[in-house]
Amino acid sequence: MTRVLVVEDDPQLVRALVINLQVRQYGVDAAPDGTTALRLAAARQPDAVVLDLGLPDMDGVDVIRALRGWTRVPILVLSARRASGEKVAALDAGADDYITKPFSMDELLARLRAAVRRTETPALAPGADVVTTAEFTVDLVAKKARRAGRDVRLTPTEWHLLEILVSNPGRLVPQRRLLEEVWGASRSTKTNYLRVYMAQLRRKLEADPSHPRHFITEPGMGYRFEAGD
Repeated sequence: MTRVLVVEDDPQLVRALVINLQVRQYGVDAAPDGTTALRLAAARQPDAVVLDLGLPDMDGVDVIRALRGWTRVPILVLSARRASGEKVAALDAGADDYITKPFSMDELLARLRAAVRRTETPALAPGADVVTTAEFTVDLVAKKARRAGRDVRLTPTEWHLLEILVSNPGRLVPQRRLLEEVWGASRSTKTNYLRVYMAQLRRKLEADPSHPRHFITEPGMGYRFEAGD
């Protein structure tokens, strides 16, 4: 059973989320504040977190940062905050998706399914479990990336995108394929998602993100990973 932690202080919304999740065979824990959320996350080890940013005891972005200190669990932000700066702050802190209120329950559930699906382990080709470049290494079995001798913290979305690209070295991976595999078929035209996350990967892994040598854009077509010399 997939377990979801709902972090929300509105009792009516919590009730609606719990009912809709349970009827679809999800296990659900609910927390009305950030302190309870962090305690439950450690105790229950959820498969996904649905998080409101406006909590009574701390900002939801701080909850994201605290979770990212020890877990890669998918985090879906559910918030009334619509400013782009708020969204960027949540995504930079480690959130995987951002849904503004009011929202469609069907859309939330679809995004939740996609987020959980992204954490599933794909089949690996023999001998292709470690990818090495001059700047970084990617261990597809351990699900770790290292740069300059240190682990690089990646969100589940960033990891899934990286995984697809490095598993296809030298090959053009079309935008549509990346969008469908990482975000689901309903997001197959949202190329802005790719631009944002590719920029994040380059910032974390490339020596010079503004002049990438490993994550190459093929304008209007897709992206290609080059291991380099």
